[in-house]
Amino acid sequence: MPACVLLFATRTGLTAFLQTDRQTDRLRVWSAVGLMASARVVSTCLFVALLTCTLRCSQCVKLSNIILILTDDQDVEMGGMTPMKKTKALIGDAGVTFSNAFTVTPLCCPSRSSILTGKYPHNHLVRNNSISGNCSSTTWQKEAEPFAFPVYLSKLRYQTFYGGKYLNQYGSKDAGGVGHVPPGWDQWHALVGNSKYYNYTLSANGKEEKHGDNYEKDYLTDLGKHWLLRQPANPMPNSSVEYLDNAYRRRWQTLLSVDDMVEQLIKKLDSIKELSNTYIFYTSDHGYHTGQFSLPIDKRQLYEFDIRIPLLVRGPGIKPKLTLQSPVLNIDLSMTILDIAGVNLSTVNMDGQSFLPQMVSAPSLRNGTERPFFLVEYTGEGHSSEDPSCPKLGPGLAECFPDCVCEDAFNNTYACVRTLKDANLQYCEFADNESFVEVYNLTSDPHQLENIVKKVDPALLQIMNQRLIKLESCTGDSCRNVK
Repeated sequence: MPACVLLFATRTGLTAFLQTDRQTDRLRVWSAVGLMASARVVSTCLFVALLTCTLRCSQCVKLSNIILILTDDQDVEMGGMTPMKKTKALIGDAGVTFSNAFTVTPLCCPSRSSILTGKYPHNHLVRNNSISGNCSSTTWQKEAEPFAFPVYLSKLRYQTFYGGKYLNQYGSKDAGGVGHVPPGWDQWHALVGNSKYYNYTLSANGKEEKHGDNYEKDYLTDLGKHWLLRQPANPMPNSSVEYLDNAYRRRWQTLLSVDDMVEQLIKKLDSIKELSNTYIFYTSDHGYHTGQFSLPIDKRQLYEFDIRIPLLVRGPGIKPKLTLQSPVLNIDLSMTILDIAGVNLSTVNMDGQSFLPQMVSAPSLRNGTERPFFLVEYTGEGHSSEDPSCPKLGPGLAECFPDCVCEDAFNNTYACVRTLKDANLQYCEFADNESFVEVYNLTSDPHQLENIVKKVDPALLQIMNQRLIKLESCTGDSCRNVK
């Protein structure tokens, strides 16, 4: 039978296709099976998808199936993987865990666009979650979607299935409505707009499908910092602390159900005798924070809690209980999936690199694929007018919570170089009127409490600045070969 590619996108920490029987706050997920009501439906859906593969091409060479389970907002630094005991046992312990996996941008739409295209944001040009920021815009549909990884897989006669949250503006009128189905997907069941648990709309192969609020049928499982981090009250008010405690508790409750879904998925693969021929990826689009540096719940910041992501993989040729420390980025997922599928990677215009050799090669051969440093970039969002509830703050801010603590701003626009190989450093430049720079030594300061820009050797600052300049203008091979 030909191989299948299933991409599940959920809303809570795992994938936007299936959610849980526990209430949550703002944790979201997207995965490879689709927006379904229960693990039983997931199992049925998986069986149908794999059966379709068999019917599509009974004469094809047998390739490996690929499943990508992608959660939204699931951190790794703040204990986001703690509830995932089954997932860690069934995927991590059965394969490889990457201890240094990062997103190249800590926001939903730009990050997912990087996963789909294998490119840094400065090359796919999705800047934020708005249409004006190129999120699922007609320009994206014409210039980026035709070169996303499912298109390559479809040409190899892979049967592809997508379910769950796609891009934040997908399905809106300005993005072509629910009738737009991105190329490369044989089965398409995408959420319209941003994550919702109930009363949501799907595009079912280009046709509108409305869902209500019936759980069984509808539940979708010194110098210090940049000014934005200097504005919240410290310590936080008790009301904010109570709110964050409840949000954190609900995130973990939701992840327990995601964990159950992963177990059911693997049991179904095993029952239809496809588990040994299937690569399963488990990751998130970015991290999250819940009160760190007195900021409420969100992402968008350059710090480890927002840019580190979980990444577990099992599949043919991967030895169990393997931990790899080489840095891996979410732009590498596309190249790795295409590598598994047998695509000639020299014909693909992407910025990432395959980490398949790291997973299946002998230990002595793994270091050849390790990058010395990489880029993290983000373009801040803000409103042109002031927030009525916070008039003293003026315009240019966004994501403002009670007590007038704002999570984003136009000048929260930055680019960072992150190194791990020779020194555990982060160097960031902001595009603001202060020309603000933040530098952290994460060996001596893992929580990034002290900005050491005034203490480090100016020669090091110059080196990091030159690396940043090269990375911000790189494309394709030049992103993999920056020295």
